[in-house]
Amino acid sequence: MSDTVSVGEFTFDCGESVPDLELAYETYGTFTGENAILVCHALTGSQHVAGRRRREDTAGQAAAWWDDIVGPGKAVDTNDYYVVCMNVPGSCYGSSGPSSEAPDGEPWGTRFPAVTVGDWTRAQRRLLDELGVPNLHAVVGGSVGGMNALDWAKRHPDHVEKVLAVATGARLDAQCLAVESIARRAITTDPEWQDGDYYDGAGPVQGLALARQLGHVMYLSKSSMERRFGRRSAGMDAARDAFELDPAAGFFPYREVESYLDYNGERFAQRFDANAYLYLTRAMDSYDLASGYESDSDALAAFDGEALVLSFTGDWHFTAEQGESVADAFRATDTQTAHHVVESDHGHDAFLVEPEHVGPPLEEFLESGVRGRAVSDTVERDAGDDFAPVHTSLFST
Repeated sequence: MSDTVSVGEFTFDCGESVPDLELAYETYGTFTGENAILVCHALTGSQHVAGRRRREDTAGQAAAWWDDIVGPGKAVDTNDYYVVCMNVPGSCYGSSGPSSEAPDGEPWGTRFPAVTVGDWTRAQRRLLDELGVPNLHAVVGGSVGGMNALDWAKRHPDHVEKVLAVATGARLDAQCLAVESIARRAITTDPEWQDGDYYDGAGPVQGLALARQLGHVMYLSKSSMERRFGRRSAGMDAARDAFELDPAAGFFPYREVESYLDYNGERFAQRFDANAYLYLTRAMDSYDLASGYESDSDALAAFDGEALVLSFTGDWHFTAEQGESVADAFRATDTQTAHHVVESDHGHDAFLVEPEHVGPPLEEFLESGVRGRAVSDTVERDAGDDFAPVHTSLFST
């Protein structure tokens, strides 16, 4: 079921408020009192996590973005679980954000309050209260949605039994912060951005498309890009109209990798709001699990459930080492924890496009936790050892 609910006045972490926060969400399955699972979407995802029916308000990765994982008979089985997914504040798929209407009848634009991952968590708690869901069997999220899931263990440790943090970390590293800062500058230096007040025109289409191109480079691994594109030429006829080429370009090949980036950047700019991209990337950049505490483990100390961290070896956006750091923070609090590391050269997008590697450990963890028939990584390790070796299937029998 797809719906929107108002949760009334909401004060953001920045201290500013909106008088009426609207939250767009979808639910799947039937709530029985103890079977609720909150799914947290990634940066430009939506509440439409599953069900490949035609949707006019979402496209690309925002449309049924985890349909291979969530649904009847799938890893997150909606015959058994009541799944809730909410579009986060600051986004543009129905929840209040820069493109939504302010009290004066005009789009908020950059007047909308700055948002944080913590704001998303508190908004989700308000939504669950509206739905009559006091506690969660599990919260699961990938990428910045994984940060959102970790934030639940930090802010509402008594409200969730299991945390599944997929392709994520406790914070971004300097290289990713640098890439995100360039992406934002691509938007704000586009003359059509107009200081965020562009809603009566086309908006910063080229700037947003360039920002998304940087994202695609960050989400793919070096080896996957070489395998998919190499140095092959696409031919000048494939060049997109969205970007003007320099005069000398005709002498050189227009490569397949350029065509891929131009095509996907152009498509993304047609469906997403540029201001929302600014807001959401800043929320991701600013997140630090240890904020307000002495360490990551201190931040998670009150959580007494179980945790699964899922990482991919080819992911340089959130590396397997960052995933191991999160797992270690859980272990330091005596939380039953497993770190499932998948050998993959696909890159960060592996959590979206490799359901055969994501689904089995998620399903097993939801059913049995880190024990049951699963093999966990709670093997004794000497101090100073590197993290547990890579397992293609840490949860195999």
